[in-house]
Order: sequence, then C-alpha cells, then structure tokens
Amino acid sequence: MIQIDLRSREPIYEQLIKNIKELIFSGVLKTDEKLPSVREIARQLTINPNTIQKAFKALETEGYIYSARGRGHFVMSMKENKSAEQSLVILNQIKELIKEANYIGISKEDILTIMGSVYTDSVTERGELSDTD
Repeated sequence: MIQIDLRSREPIYEQLIKNIKELIFSGVLKTDEKLPSVREIARQLTINPNTIQKAFKALETEGYIYSARGRGHFVMSMKENKSAEQSLVILNQIKELIKEANYIGISKEDILTIMGSVYTDSVTERGELSDTD
C-alpha cells in the first residue's frame, strides 16, 4: 500500500504525504475509510512513528484526512475539502508546469491531450462520469 524509498533525497514524511494523496486520488482510499494506525505503518515501514504523525498532521492541515479521537485517522470527502485557497495553489502549480513544458518544447496539443486524458481518467475512476457526459 504505502511505499517509501529510504535512499531518496526526499524526506520520508513528504514521501508519506505524496503516497497517501496518490492513494486517495486514485480511489484506493475512499471517503471516510480508516487509515492504518501510526504504529501499524511504523512497524510495516520500519520508520519512526513521529515521522508518520508529522505526515498525518500535514495531511489533516491540508484537508485530506481527519482524526476522530480514540478511533484513528480517516479520509476526508474531497467534496467537503474544496477550498478556494487550495484550488488557487493547484492552479498555480499547473500554470508553472505548463510554462516549463512550453519552455522545453512540449506542444500545446500534447499538453491538452495529456490534460484531457488525465482528467477523464480521474473522473471515471471516481465514478463521476454519467451516461450524459
């Protein structure tokens, strides 16, 4: 489920954050699904529980998960998680990536094709595509 590259230069807690976000975006982790406990993840990955706690805190701050006292951490509904600030951050990241892609010579058509296929795939995976779309 969660994989960490101990040889990576990227901090472990950031790898955890990316891993969990990816599991949420891909639909592996569903809304209100309980995440494994901090101790369980620490045991599986043989990393410090404080590192996992740091990642969970960041994910909670960003609105991807929530905690229920004494019960654990759960996946937040992405519909509830829509915030203007978060949308702006993501849109700015997309703008920067498009600028970079343009700079290295990726065509507008290629960018639009990739964006369209990624969007369609993610909507289909979440089951939001209706017969009328």
